[in-house]
Amino acid sequence: MTRSAAHAAWVTAFVALPLVPLALLFGTGEERELELKVALGLVAVSALVGTIVVTSRLRSLTSGLGMEQVLVVHRYLGLVVLGLVLAHTAVVVLANPSRNIALLDLAHAKPGMRAATIATIALVVLGLTALLRRWLQLPYQLWRIAHLILAATTVAGSALHVLLLNHLVRDDGMRIWFAAIVGSLIVVLVLRWCLRPLLAGRPGYRVQEVRPESDTVSTLVLTASRWRRRSHRDALGFAPGQFAWLRLRRWSLLTDHPFTIASGARADGTLEFTVRHLGDYTRTLGRLSPGTRVYLDGPHGSFSVDHTRATGLVLLAGGVGITPMMSMLRTLADRGDRRPHRLLISGRSPDDLLFIDELEDLQARLHLTVVPTLTQPHPGWTGATGRIDAAMLATVLPGSFRRDQLDYFLCGSSPFVNGVSTALDEIGIPRQRIHTEQFDMA
Repeated sequence: MTRSAAHAAWVTAFVALPLVPLALLFGTGEERELELKVALGLVAVSALVGTIVVTSRLRSLTSGLGMEQVLVVHRYLGLVVLGLVLAHTAVVVLANPSRNIALLDLAHAKPGMRAATIATIALVVLGLTALLRRWLQLPYQLWRIAHLILAATTVAGSALHVLLLNHLVRDDGMRIWFAAIVGSLIVVLVLRWCLRPLLAGRPGYRVQEVRPESDTVSTLVLTASRWRRRSHRDALGFAPGQFAWLRLRRWSLLTDHPFTIASGARADGTLEFTVRHLGDYTRTLGRLSPGTRVYLDGPHGSFSVDHTRATGLVLLAGGVGITPMMSMLRTLADRGDRRPHRLLISGRSPDDLLFIDELEDLQARLHLTVVPTLTQPHPGWTGATGRIDAAMLATVLPGSFRRDQLDYFLCGSSPFVNGVSTALDEIGIPRQRIHTEQFDMA
């Protein structure tokens, strides 16, 4: 399936999730079934399924929508579910406050209502911790474990509420719809949490070396097993700029991290991941011994030059955001690409400007202009200084007509990507020409 076809298919699926059950509901012709509380509950359950499916690492989804868009859809769907559930609860209680408030009593309510109350509490806590994670300074792994537990509680409670109340599945059409979405959800969850860990071992990658790039950054070089190199059918074929989740143990499901593949899209059985050592996990990667087995889930993402046919590329990287750009440039050099390209790299100090020596070689192999810049003054630095802004871009880029024929790839921290996106808007770059990838795992 092509990327555009996958995009269209998934957009259609997410639009259908709330509309199909509403159409079935209104098609019953029963006045009781048309109550607002029922409609709110229907859409909430359907949106909840979509919220889970969208983050289940389905490759057609991550490549069709792009990982950034997947996360945006997940967050907005989560807020929609929370709003619908709270509205559903309010409508139920306000219909007869003196009697229906007892439905929220965990000690005395019927099992179906008790399950709904537990699911609602879990959903509210889940939403608050997601919105306030940075303010609360919760460690990512702790928050992720809590997020999964709360999500599982919400799903289980909602399912029990629907089944025990027997209100939304009484109609034949509605029963078929709920069986379909529940079955689809089970298939996705089995694929995500059972089959994916089993399949992750098939590539058979082991550490070849850990190559230091600076005091805080290393490149993890992985080589495929001999069996893996002979089996092209199981090759981790990726487009330059894509990423993969990496973990050190097959079933260590809560300690995998996404890393961009820095190597070119070659077929020699070697992969490289350039990692900044900021936490315990990334520091552990920097100490791995040759021969250590690792497990990969990928490739994922749509951030790739293979998805564009522009007359040239402008790559803008902040710090370790250079990694997808290196994959793109290495691949373009291997392909003999002759289009004019520009790479702007931003860092605080010279140590943040990675791969400078290799970039000199790539300039000889490609029609490539490299502009490194430091955001903080540094003794002996004679290159550009300051952040990548509209003035710097206007100096480096061609005239406005030719600028509109280029594609722009941005990767780095959220402040970097947001700041450069604003600068591109200021010089009139069309939004459809701008492709972004942000690091948001902290």
